Amino acid sequence: MNLGFIKLTEPTSEYLGALNKWENDPALIPFIRVCQNEEDLKKRNEITLEGLLERLEHDQTWLIRLDSRLIGEMGYQVDPKHLYKKEPGTAWIGITIGEETGRGKGIGFQALQFLEEQIRLQGLKRMELGVFEFNTNAIKLYRKLGFNEIGRIENFTYWNGKMWWDIRMEKYL
Repeated sequence: MNLGFIKLTEPTSEYLGALNKWENDPALIPFIRVCQNEEDLKKRNEITLEGLLERLEHDQTWLIRLDSRLIGEMGYQVDPKHLYKKEPGTAWIGITIGEETGRGKGIGFQALQFLEEQIRLQGLKRMELGVFEFNTNAIKLYRKLGFNEIGRIENFTYWNGKMWWDIRMEKYL
């Protein structure tokens, strides 16, 4: 397994296409998008080149490649407004393993270890994330990597006929 992490500096059509595929994959939508009802689960979101360029102005993003195939992305923002604990020097992290072939192989674990090292190299002292309560595999992974729960936001997202909590987790570096 040849795993690589490539810093995204210039968006490509390959990356834009993959993002739009993942953003609109019915199997992924409940895990990567906040939804308020059944209709939100069915909405198509279009990520544009302009939107992606704007995102890169404040996000640090890496592509996740497995055997030269793009399978996911990860990244962080520094001190965004949506932090649960407003502590300066915090990286809000996110990861998406968009391709089925990349799941269940420990790639998320390796990717997050890499991301943590990048955050540490930037001199940041804390990481925070949000994970929907039904995403038990991700919760186990974050705990394994040393994240602790710091709060919950009720009725945060809709899936499978009901509203679910968003679990906020942190890790000090």
